Amino acid sequence: MTAFGGALPLAHRMIVERRRWLSEPEFVQLLGLCQFLPGGNIINLSVALGMKFRGVKGALAAISGLIAVPSAVVVLLGMIYQHFQHDPNVRHLFAGLAASAAGLLIQMAVKIALPLRKNLVLAAVAVVCFVAIALLRVPLVWVMLVMTPISVLLTARYGDRFAAKPPAKEISKDTAKEAAK
Repeated sequence: MTAFGGALPLAHRMIVERRRWLSEPEFVQLLGLCQFLPGGNIINLSVALGMKFRGVKGALAAISGLIAVPSAVVVLLGMIYQHFQHDPNVRHLFAGLAASAAGLLIQMAVKIALPLRKNLVLAAVAVVCFVAIALLRVPLVWVMLVMTPISVLLTARYGDRFAAKPPAKEISKDTAKEAAK
């Protein structure tokens, strides 16, 4: 897996949907841990995934694979950009790339947030974090320092109580008759 900007949605698609290395809840949990750690989320995710499957060698391979090709591409693009930076078409190209990356991030955020609707406690924690960071402009580090212990305590105490219950299985008439005997 290699990456160049907006890599989390691509990583999610590869890890959860295509390869099925992790389930959706496992991915969200691992991503949450990686977001808490210092450094880039995708880098932390790559190292964690490499460690999970192949130990230290896997972590080194994952980080090398993630960084090598994009680094070469960035150097090449930087050299090209240096020659054409005043061209309006090049500026429009980079504006379009930024918009595409933003769209991919929004899509992934929605995809990760959808399972939260099944658990009111987790959804409430997510909403409080979003409001604090996006609307109130509270620094991320303060939100994490305050909300992490709160979310752990709430989830430990009430997590399953507010989870959506799966619908009861329908039983055929024959099965009901058999069970009644």
